[in-house]
Amino acid sequence: MSGGLSFFLVLLSLVSSVKPDGSQDKCRITQQITARVGCVIDHSSRVGKEQKVAMEMAIQDLSKSICARVDLHLKDSQGNSARATAAAISLLSSKQVVAIIGTLTMQEAALLSEIENSFPIISLTSTATSPPSESLQWPISIQIANNIAFHMQCVAALVGHFQWRKVTAVYEHNNEFSSHLGIITLLSDSLRLVNSDIEHYQAFPFLPSVSNPEALVEEELKKLRSKSNRVFIVMQFSLQSAVIFFEKAKQLGMMDKGYVWIVTDEIANLLDSVDTSVKYNMQGVIGIKTHFAETSFKQFKTRFRRIYGLRYPEEEEYSSPSIFALRAYDAIWATGRAIKILQQGNVTSKELSQKILSTAFQGLSGMIEFKNGMLSQPPTFQIINVIGRSYREMSFWSPRYGFSENLMKHTDMNAFAEVLGPIYWPGGLQTTPKGWTPVDVDRPLKIGVPAMGAFTQFVKVRYDPDTNETDISGFSIDVFEAAVKHLPYQLPYEFVPFNGSYDEMVELVSNKSLDAAVGDIEVIADRYHYVEFTQPYISSGLEMVVTVKPDKLKETEMLVWPFTREMWFLLFVTHLSVCLVACLMEIVHGRSLEDIGAFWFCVDVLLFAPREQFKNPWARLLLAPWLLAIVVVTATFTASLSSMMTISRVQPSVLDIETLKMTNATVGCNGNSFIVRYLINVLEFRPENIKSIASISDYPEAFERKDITAAFFVSPHAKVFLAKYCNAGFTKTGSLYKPSGFGFVFQKGSPLAIDISEAMLEATESGQVEKLEKQMLSSYNCSSPINSNNGSIGPGPFSGLFLIAGLACALAFLVTIVRLVREHWRNFLPGNVLEEVELQPNPVN
Repeated sequence: MSGGLSFFLVLLSLVSSVKPDGSQDKCRITQQITARVGCVIDHSSRVGKEQKVAMEMAIQDLSKSICARVDLHLKDSQGNSARATAAAISLLSSKQVVAIIGTLTMQEAALLSEIENSFPIISLTSTATSPPSESLQWPISIQIANNIAFHMQCVAALVGHFQWRKVTAVYEHNNEFSSHLGIITLLSDSLRLVNSDIEHYQAFPFLPSVSNPEALVEEELKKLRSKSNRVFIVMQFSLQSAVIFFEKAKQLGMMDKGYVWIVTDEIANLLDSVDTSVKYNMQGVIGIKTHFAETSFKQFKTRFRRIYGLRYPEEEEYSSPSIFALRAYDAIWATGRAIKILQQGNVTSKELSQKILSTAFQGLSGMIEFKNGMLSQPPTFQIINVIGRSYREMSFWSPRYGFSENLMKHTDMNAFAEVLGPIYWPGGLQTTPKGWTPVDVDRPLKIGVPAMGAFTQFVKVRYDPDTNETDISGFSIDVFEAAVKHLPYQLPYEFVPFNGSYDEMVELVSNKSLDAAVGDIEVIADRYHYVEFTQPYISSGLEMVVTVKPDKLKETEMLVWPFTREMWFLLFVTHLSVCLVACLMEIVHGRSLEDIGAFWFCVDVLLFAPREQFKNPWARLLLAPWLLAIVVVTATFTASLSSMMTISRVQPSVLDIETLKMTNATVGCNGNSFIVRYLINVLEFRPENIKSIASISDYPEAFERKDITAAFFVSPHAKVFLAKYCNAGFTKTGSLYKPSGFGFVFQKGSPLAIDISEAMLEATESGQVEKLEKQMLSSYNCSSPINSNNGSIGPGPFSGLFLIAGLACALAFLVTIVRLVREHWRNFLPGNVLEEVELQPNPVN
């Protein structure tokens, strides 16, 4: 049956190749250039079937167009690397072919080069890789494919856009790389550029070759499901294996909400060739497929579907050609063109390989031009999303322009979300999946806490031998637990006390011995290289704390401290104004300046003992609010001065760092913190002048014994120390630098760091962190730590009294001036009129 069908196809092809212009007869007259070409493909795979049909079509077109004849000798690899190599060796030895076309990998090509080093091997693998170093001197490997690095860059661009920090790579094991980790290295390098990384990777064999593929896939998928990561990159996977893989993933619930699946060319380009049941198992998958122009594709597609449907009637419904068929067609054309150009009856392998590498023409799959043994033109990829019975074309990506809405319009990454539009994620999730679950199944987070910290107010580890239990508490623990309560999911964890330095604990997080670290851990630059920090939950800085000594100079000025200069000036001006206006009002009432005694009057008002009774009621009304103001101001002055006299005026015993270094003084700090390195490397203290202090209670004793002259703390520690020993004679001299603060530590790239940061911001904005800090400091019941601020009072608290007294004074002054003018005018005007009347002569009649 199959033989008769093949004969019918050949006859049909010959009939269709006859042209009315007699081109077929011309090829018979002209001597045809003939070459034998071997072909090694998997006849049972979808890709192999497409490639076989496409190459037979290309041979017919070559014969008609350029009168070049290619005799194709087919071998079946059966999807096995050893069989493919054996078939290629058989073609070399028995058929005397000048080239081999097929899905031969770079490793297989390198093996064949040992038999014939100038023999051209045209590879039809989905991606191209750099040839082994030993084969660079012979142009034997010609890859009709783009560099695999472009594929990995496109995958990384997608991962970077959605800000997934970790991915799981899944690939089918083959011999394309001398090391199975080659493809993982390429992907890892690309992901690192977008601040992401591979957390896990898993290699699968060619599943149809396994006796029980379903059991194998189920076992491996269960292992991957137990991990926290939910972003899976499926690459270098055959269609036969992909069908089994996604069917089992669907059964295990790994196509539900929260999962992300990205497939590359090998699967995405063949989605038109699978039935709806396969697509049903892949709902929400994002695919990356090589784009090709369809200008000359329609006529080829019609012919291909007709021939493919006749050859494989069971697949007639899904007979559209993929990029793999187009490249197989172009491979035959590249070989035929090279044979035609050579114009020889017997073409040698070396001449043919050189001519193919130098050829350039527009093929069905794009521009066919080679550089370093692979296609030189960078590819353009199409991003698709599997939905329902088909898929949606979302965007394009190219190495030069990145993502774009169409091939002619470049799109900024910030607008990429608009280009993509809504994405149908697995399980019908409407928002972008987080890409991870909180923890591995049945395994809580192991969180390290410092057990030897000098300030147990932040982390305190207590072991109870009676109950054999460890109690861990403190401000840092409370903040972390408050943040966890704001997470939208449950986060199982357990605290693990660590008896070492902070740097050693951070290193354990880096090498994944610990999942995280919680405590008073300073966020500093050198730790950022290998761990992930949350947002600081308390600001920090480096502080220097010293003892204090009395300030004799300030004690002599204590009498004027209760009020500021502005307050004293305002008191003097207001008092003088009120007294002068009152004196003026008494003068208007008939008293003389000598009777009043203006100077002593001002003094008497301050002492509330005027020697004379006021005759003018307006003057008494004016003095009433000012006397009230004097009572209030005097009481305030007395209270403030008394308070200041009870507090000793002090100043720091050491003012700056240079004084410490010049006097070769010894300083103390927490020996387990970064402060030691900072004092030595930045502030240039001698190591022998730095004393390690184990706990907060040891600092006062060290100061008292003169073991240290100054102590260095981070700001939160300094605040606690000064609160606990607020009346013990210590003060700080200011901040030396301002780092970020205290933060929690997670493994590099851990998405938990982002979630905990968001939760901690919510706890901070709700006031929980501030409340916890106040609770920690309030336990010491310290009213006011020692400082050099004199607490002088300004005019603000008395502004109302001053306003009333000032308005009364201004009004009284205005009324007094008006009365003076009226009296003067009334006395002056009548006298002048009488005098004029008396001096006027009588008229003579």
